[in-house]
This record gives sequence, structure tokens and C-alpha cells, in this order.
Amino acid sequence: MSDKIYLYNLWRELYPGISVEKLDLFLLENEKNAVPGREKKNDWYKDAVIYSLYVDLFNKDFSGLIEKLDYLEDLGVNCLWLLPILDSPMRDAGFDIRNYDRIRANLLGLPEGFDKSEQEVVFGNFLNEAHNRGIRVIFDVAINHTSDQNPWFQEARKSEDNPFRDFYIWSKDTSLYGEARLLFKGIEDSNWEPLGDWYYFHRFFSFQPDLNYKNPDVLLAMSKNLLYWQSMGVDGFRADAIPYLWKEAGTNCENLPKTHTIVKFFRAILDYVQPGLLLLAEACQKPKEVVKYMGNGDECHSAYHFPLMPMMFKAIAMGNSQPVRYTMSPEVTPEIPDIGQWLTFLRVHDELSLELVYVSEEDRKYIHEHYCHKPEWDFRVGEGISARLSELFERDERRIALSYSLMLTITGSPVVYYGDEFGKLNDEAYYREQIKLTGKDDTRFLVRGRIDWQKLENDLKDPENFHARVYETIKSLLNTRKEHAAFGRGDTKFLDVQDDDGRPLEQVLAYLRTTSEENILMLNNLSGEPVEVKHPLPDNHVFVLNLKGFSYNEESHTFLLEPYGFVWLGVV
Repeated sequence: MSDKIYLYNLWRELYPGISVEKLDLFLLENEKNAVPGREKKNDWYKDAVIYSLYVDLFNKDFSGLIEKLDYLEDLGVNCLWLLPILDSPMRDAGFDIRNYDRIRANLLGLPEGFDKSEQEVVFGNFLNEAHNRGIRVIFDVAINHTSDQNPWFQEARKSEDNPFRDFYIWSKDTSLYGEARLLFKGIEDSNWEPLGDWYYFHRFFSFQPDLNYKNPDVLLAMSKNLLYWQSMGVDGFRADAIPYLWKEAGTNCENLPKTHTIVKFFRAILDYVQPGLLLLAEACQKPKEVVKYMGNGDECHSAYHFPLMPMMFKAIAMGNSQPVRYTMSPEVTPEIPDIGQWLTFLRVHDELSLELVYVSEEDRKYIHEHYCHKPEWDFRVGEGISARLSELFERDERRIALSYSLMLTITGSPVVYYGDEFGKLNDEAYYREQIKLTGKDDTRFLVRGRIDWQKLENDLKDPENFHARVYETIKSLLNTRKEHAAFGRGDTKFLDVQDDDGRPLEQVLAYLRTTSEENILMLNNLSGEPVEVKHPLPDNHVFVLNLKGFSYNEESHTFLLEPYGFVWLGVV
């Protein structure tokens, strides 16, 4: 089936009975930008080491970010995920988008009201500088909702017969979509916000009205914006909050079939014009639902493995490998398409999420008790913990390094959250500043904050400094990870290991990452006690790729792992 016919079929699935004339015009307008003959299977993201950052909090603007590209390249990063950069009132850290085809003026170093051509020069220069270093660039697009300051909403609110009224969802009956869960429990008390005699629907903050994808003009308007950034040379999009795109009465308004049709349309239109752009699903769901957002290789290319993150924390707290092994078993984690890829992470810009969508009540309680060290870190009434990685592990370099050993090697492509590579701490001053600015007590602001580069550079010069020690360890791990394709492309096989007396060692998480060309063995001591591990592959020669807290006993031919120690071993 041709790409064009496929797009028409998706259109008819979404909008039966509505003329395809608008789609005709849209495709005709974009055909001139199409790049013919490009190979569609471009899976560069399988070898990605992704670094997530806010441009302004990282180093002021795109000029400042260019200055730090050498730092990022040296760190071992080959893909940047730019947290929201589009024009926004910044009431939700940029996820409240005012204009989809504009970057915030302060990030560009331009005055408000700049010309679009000026944006293209500044941002285009940044993209060229990144690409010249072999660093790809993706960024966030919130496609479920806009800011209430978006021109579409400003028009929609004027009158019931405004042409943009149907870009959003309005009702006088707030029982509509009553089965839709309240995502921001403790912050918002309803999914409906009053405006005059009407209410508009929102799944997130009340100043973020949901878009109405039952209106085909919304689908085409969003597609137009994605294609604009694709034409600029962006390498991909993180599609924020995609499970909620389509709403139907009598459902929970999550993961509905037509939501998948919308995602397929976005993927198809991007491939139609220029294949190779990454579409990353941000779907806070169980893996069996998340894999559906990769479809049969025709939706998103990659998705976060959300349950794996809390289970890594639980495994380290328990000193037991079972939480991770169970989470990665077929019972929890289904197969993904050949072109698909899981993304692993320890921390991102949000809280350490403990939603019941992917943890049990027992897991939530256990993790919360072991990691929420201060009452103010509590998020959404026990559904998460707002704290930086170094704070969660009480600034224990051993556990920080161990957690990275897991995250970088178990499966998929890893995401490093800016500052975690040097053990950045919670930023309480930034938290208080943002409460003042937004009027919302959102404890996720604790895990954001600015980097003081002058202080950091001084810290990194002192080999005894906590930040320097964390940095050197993580940098070494990232660069080793990047050199071995098996970490991004290999199969994962968990191993049962024993001590020298034949007793099982459940506190050691051991696994092989294998391709036809490479085999790598990982041994991770999840406990606070030293362990001696009998060689699990005695017929093979092994050599060290990276380690922390590891030694080899030549007499007994056993591996010695210090508390929270680990080793990565090449196998021949």
C-alpha cells in the first residue's frame, strides 16, 4: 500500500463521512517538501545515549548550549532531548504551549516579536553545531493540550460560533467523561474548568485545555507544526501525553483505538515527507499498553519503560534482583517490533512516579518509605517522590553508580537527566521561585534548577569532591556504553549465579547482552554486603570493560563484588 493511500485510510477511520478534500490540499501543499528515495528503516536511536535538559536551566540559551556541546560530546552523549522549548507562558515548565511554530524568545537570545527567519538562523545554527559533533536533537511537543494563552484557545473562548471553538472540548454537563481519572490528584479537583456558562475539558492543569481531535482541522494543524520542525532538521519528537488524545463518553479516555489512529497518522505524514525522524511515546502506562504505541512498527519508534524505573530503585533497596527480573519477563514486558526500542531512565524532569498504573500498592508503599527522605518530597499524595537521583540515594556514590550500571545495560537506549552525571542536588531556591511564578505548589520543581557552571568547573577540578567523583564514574560508564552495540541492540538473558559453595545469590543481578558479534556479561551487587560470585561462564574467557567495586580471586576463580559493586565483562 502506498504511503498516500495509507494516509487516506487513516483519515477515513478517524473521520467517516467527512470529505477528504482538506487532506488532498494538505498533501498537495507538502509534496513539494518530500524527500524521495530515502531508506525508511533508519534506527539510529538504538545506539543513542540521550541527554535530557532544559536549555535555559542548563546554560541560558542556545548560544550557551552550543558552548557546552563539547562537554556533552566528551561525556559520551550522542542525542539531546530538549525539554520544552516552544513558546509558552511557562506555567508548566513549557508543556503549556502558546505557539507551536515558535521557540521562546529568551532561548534564542532574540527580542519578543522576532521574525520567524531569525528563529531559523539561530536554531538552525545550533542544529548544525550539534550535528557536526554527531549529536542528534529531539524535543518535546505536547500534542494533547495547549496553553490557555494559545491563539487557538483565545479565539475559541470568544464565542460559541468562533471557527476555533471546536479545537477544544466544551460542555455544560461536567459529568461528561466522568470515567476519566484525575491525573493531578491533590493539585486539580476536576477535569472541567468553568468559563462563562460553559466548561472546557482538561486532563492536566486547568490552564491546559485539551485539544479536540474529533475536529480534523486539529489533526492537520498539529501535523503542519511537526512538519515545520522536521524541515528545520530536528531528528525527532517526544510526543507528550499521547494516551489521552481521543475521548469517548463511557470510557476512561485512555488508550482508545482512535488515539492509535492519530499516532499512526502523525508517523505516516512524517515518513511521507522525510523518513528517519524519531517519534518517541510518552505513555505512562503498563508495558502491555505502551507496546501498542509502537504498533506493528507503524506508530512510535520508541517508548519509555516506565515500570523498570521504580523496580530498579526497589531492587537496590531490597538488595534483591527479583523486582527487575520479573519486570523484564514476558509476563510484564511483551515483545516489541523489530524497529522498536525501549528507553530506560532513572530520573527525568518529573517525580519518581509511583502511579498504580505500573506499580502495586505494596510497591508504592515500599519505595516511598525507602526513598522519600523528607515530607516535602511527597508528590500527589504518595504517588511519587520529587527528588534528584543523588538525594534519593542519600549522596551515596556507590548506589548512584550501581543504578547507572543497571540503567545503561539492561535494555534499550538510556536517558541521562541533566546534572545527574555529577550528582546535582535538589534546588530548593528554584522550587520556591517557581511556586511564586506559577501559583502552584508543584514539588517537581525541586528536581529542576539551574547549573552553576563556574562552581561546577571548580568542583570537577578537585578529585576528592563528591561531584567530581560521581562525574568521572558516570562519564566512564557512558563512554563504555556508547562503544558497544550490544547494549542498544542485543538480547538480554538473565543468569542465576551462585557463591563458591553453590548457594544462590539473589542479591546479584546478572545478565548477558548478546548480538551475533558480541557478548557482554553484567554482574551487579544490589546489596550493601560484599559477595563472592562463582564464575557463571567457566568455559569462556572474560575481560573487563568497566567496573566499580570489583576484583577477581585467582585462587578460587571467583568474582568479588564490594557492597553495591558491579562489573561489565566482555565474553569470548
